[in-house]
Amino acid sequence: MVLAWYLARFNDPMVGSHHFLSMNISFTLFGTSSRTGALVGLGLSLLCLPCMVYSADSTKFVVDKSHEYFPDQVGNEWVYKGTMIEGGMVQIKNEDTQFTNVSKVTGKEILEGVEVTVFNDTNPGNQGPSDSYYRRDIAGIRYYGSKPGTTLERQLVPYQIVRFPLEIPSSFEQFNRTGVDFGTDVDRDGKKETVDIVASVSVQGQETVIVPAGIYPEAIRLEAKMIMKVHLSESGETIQGTDTMTAWFARGVGLLKYIERQTIPSVRSQNARMVEVIEELEKVTVASEVALLRRSEATAKRVFRNHLFHHELLKIPVSSGFPADS
Repeated sequence: MVLAWYLARFNDPMVGSHHFLSMNISFTLFGTSSRTGALVGLGLSLLCLPCMVYSADSTKFVVDKSHEYFPDQVGNEWVYKGTMIEGGMVQIKNEDTQFTNVSKVTGKEILEGVEVTVFNDTNPGNQGPSDSYYRRDIAGIRYYGSKPGTTLERQLVPYQIVRFPLEIPSSFEQFNRTGVDFGTDVDRDGKKETVDIVASVSVQGQETVIVPAGIYPEAIRLEAKMIMKVHLSESGETIQGTDTMTAWFARGVGLLKYIERQTIPSVRSQNARMVEVIEELEKVTVASEVALLRRSEATAKRVFRNHLFHHELLKIPVSSGFPADS
């Protein structure tokens, strides 16, 4: 979903050649990745209201059957329309690129002794094809990495990207690491840099979301944020980049839309770059009636086969901006 995708895309933009795209770190958000769960049919009475259970704190409520927002059955497929906008901090827009990304659950694999679900994306964030790996259980969803992967990502996985049950509002820290091998010689002095990195995810609320695939009331809004401080070995200076992704998920459908904003520092100048990536659901094919029920009254009467959990929030998905290894 959302974040896992973040990390892989953080790349080494600091030298001016690439930019980091989402935090594969978590937004992978189920996949990206950043961005599961078996789906069950809901009655028409649930068409407008998701199941909610209020907690002891009257200001919060728990979303029942939270896993239904992150379907991951093998064969499920989502088609997204994407836009990437790049520019300097002093420019409103430098480049506007349109792209398409198809995300599909392709099967199961065994990683580190556990069974994970494999998501294949043809072009997440306009970064080329990638596979990402997730495991869903009663506690939530964990991200197990991607192919192609990066040195940095391999030091952080596995990590939590979503906690069950979803509680609105709520947040948690995915990880907070210092002195990690960045895997890249950013300042080109012959030494790989180290990085301090922290990532968090928050469940912010519910909203009606309109995308090319339809109108989805009371979609869950998640936000993932990553801050990376890269320590340059040559000068001893530290440069900082940020990546924030907001993603919306619908019950029985999965990821509807995400907006990712990145601030990319430069080693040789003060003019940081800004990158904004947006993907919106155009078409979905899933084994779920819930998706149709959520879409509209008209479709609610048909058998809908929908579901999606694109790794980007919260993944988080996953393409790799970093070199696979160096």
